[in-house]
Amino acid sequence: MAKNKPEGYLSAKESRRISKSNRKITNAMEKKRKRKNVPESEYLTQMHDSKNAVEFDNLHTYFFTDAGVVKSVDGVTFEVPIGKTVGVVGESGCGKSVTSLSLMQLLQRPQGQVVEGEIRLNLGDKAYDVTKMPNSELQKLRGNFMSMIFQEPMTSLNPVFRIGNQVDEVISLHDGEGKTKEDIKKRTIELLEMVGIANSDGVYKMYPHELSGGMRQRVMIAMALACNPRIIIADEPTTALDVTIQAQVLDLLKNLKDKINSSIMFITHDLGVIAEMADYVVVMYAGRIVEKGTADDIFHHPAHPYTIGLMASKPVVGKQVDKLYSIPGKVPNPINMPNYCYFKDRCEMCVNGCDGDYPCEVSISETHKVSCYRYNEENKAKTEGGEA
Repeated sequence: MAKNKPEGYLSAKESRRISKSNRKITNAMEKKRKRKNVPESEYLTQMHDSKNAVEFDNLHTYFFTDAGVVKSVDGVTFEVPIGKTVGVVGESGCGKSVTSLSLMQLLQRPQGQVVEGEIRLNLGDKAYDVTKMPNSELQKLRGNFMSMIFQEPMTSLNPVFRIGNQVDEVISLHDGEGKTKEDIKKRTIELLEMVGIANSDGVYKMYPHELSGGMRQRVMIAMALACNPRIIIADEPTTALDVTIQAQVLDLLKNLKDKINSSIMFITHDLGVIAEMADYVVVMYAGRIVEKGTADDIFHHPAHPYTIGLMASKPVVGKQVDKLYSIPGKVPNPINMPNYCYFKDRCEMCVNGCDGDYPCEVSISETHKVSCYRYNEENKAKTEGGEA
């Protein structure tokens, strides 16, 4: 009698077939990316709104694995206005970090590829679509116009080089024209002082392992700000830090953003941090945006059942409960996503229409948008009369 195969089982033959097919797709994409002497007209674009630093437009980022195609980011559209902080929130694996890595074009290649959509970066006098740029041109933008503070500073800093050498390298690569070694060192010391490191001369000569987690994170922030970028991506920069250091890092980021007039794309799963930092909030689930709006919209008028569940699951100071709420069920398989609302199988607020196609985006107000059948015209009256 044949053994029952577990769900998601793939035979070696099927895995080879998928791998061969994926290799053909990714090789074609990589060949296009590695071209030289690409004319600027190919990646020159126009911002939809000149007040935005970055515009994500229908972004699709997939990973071509031996088990199938993982749609990590599946049609994401939002903006990061100049001088503002946009918080991207959601549970682990929802596509937050992959969205930011798509902007920096630091995806794990050749498996990770942007297959559709645009990411428009505002350079002031012109705008580029970074998804169409060759590697050689992208290198000129990273550091100068966009930079990233990574989640874990110990794995982002090189353990065999001194702190000073690593910050010096960033400045010499991206902003070193006409500067002597002494000028670069002076700028590095200034940056270390700017991020609140008191013994900047001493830290300049230290190795990463000689610093605490908070100090390493400050060094990462100094490196990210070295060339006064237009957009700073902060990918959960306070996750590994204790509460007091976390507060210091958040204050530091807010002050420095205003000082150099940058925009911040702040990625986290901590709603408290989002409430503290963000002007606008984007809520992601399973690679798609389920709700977006101002911080006031999301925190005081959450509309999507997933957002409502996230709000209910956070502890509240002064309120005693026997057990914290947790959203039931689990995220669907990213290789085989359903054709209906991804949250339907976990949702406790289903209405007419939830059995249909994935819900389109509905505007609740000028700034507040949600993808949910509860806000279609036929269900709106019931929703407004109920718990929403």
